[in-house]
Amino acid sequence: MIPVVAKHNYDDSSAELAHDIVESAQQLVRLEIALAKQEVKELAVSNALAAGAFAGAALFALIAILVALPVLIVVLVPAHWVAALAWLALLVLVSAGFALFGRTRLRIEAPRRTINSLRETKEWALRQLNTSGR
Repeated sequence: MIPVVAKHNYDDSSAELAHDIVESAQQLVRLEIALAKQEVKELAVSNALAAGAFAGAALFALIAILVALPVLIVVLVPAHWVAALAWLALLVLVSAGFALFGRTRLRIEAPRRTINSLRETKEWALRQLNTSGR
């Protein structure tokens, strides 16, 4: 008995391969969107801390203006104005510290891991298309 060799339909296998590549690419895009969401969330938390520091700086600057400056003006006696000036300097230094802390923590940048992942996905998809076209 002669074995019957099934005729291989290359169009079907190419279509299946293309379908698998598209499904894989869609899954990678979904994963990259999830990664981008996670990175944006992390960045938002970090920037919220920086915004809080800026708010603290503004609060202390406001206290310095609203408390120490009137005391300086009302009690313009040599012994009292030095104390008021020292208090004003202290509050200004505290507000400057908050502002510097907020400035160091504030980051505005593109999500690096997502961009690298997108680049790798593009290279993978191109490799898949090139190897399937042989």
